[in-house]
Amino acid sequence: MSSSDKYRKEVMNDLAQGNVENLDAPTNLEQDYENFDDFAQRSSHEERRRLFGRSFHPDRIPTNQMEPELQKAIAQIKPNERDDVARAFFKHLGKRGLHDRDLEKQLGLSTHHASRMNADDVSKLAAFAYHNHPDIFQEVLAEQPAFVKFLSNPMVGAALGAIAAKWLGGRK
Repeated sequence: MSSSDKYRKEVMNDLAQGNVENLDAPTNLEQDYENFDDFAQRSSHEERRRLFGRSFHPDRIPTNQMEPELQKAIAQIKPNERDDVARAFFKHLGKRGLHDRDLEKQLGLSTHHASRMNADDVSKLAAFAYHNHPDIFQEVLAEQPAFVKFLSNPMVGAALGAIAAKWLGGRK
């Protein structure tokens, strides 16, 4: 049984038993959100970072499952949002000494200019960060949550389900 099948089985068993994961969010941050867009707009950067940080990590969702999801999701976001995502990755990776021109060569990107990158380039950048620098990936998600709503893999869905339980938790 693969690790993703095992994790999926554990999630389904927990859901069947009514177990929910504690996302360790302080109660003063808990709010009701109408939908994901409302959550993305009104939640604090810190709240998004904490929620995404626990849910989107290679230990939870294997890279081979996340990469195709990233490609599909990034292809669906608006070009200006895609530019913002690329800029955020370059900014954070640059702080680690990984500069845009070096990443262009290493990852086979068509350009090192965020505003000229296509969806494939941004997907490669996101996959690189997810696999090699998950903390940067999580930080960029917190800063630019636009493409999270387009992720559809069952493992990603389980992570989003935990997040949805957080933002819809107080509703009856």
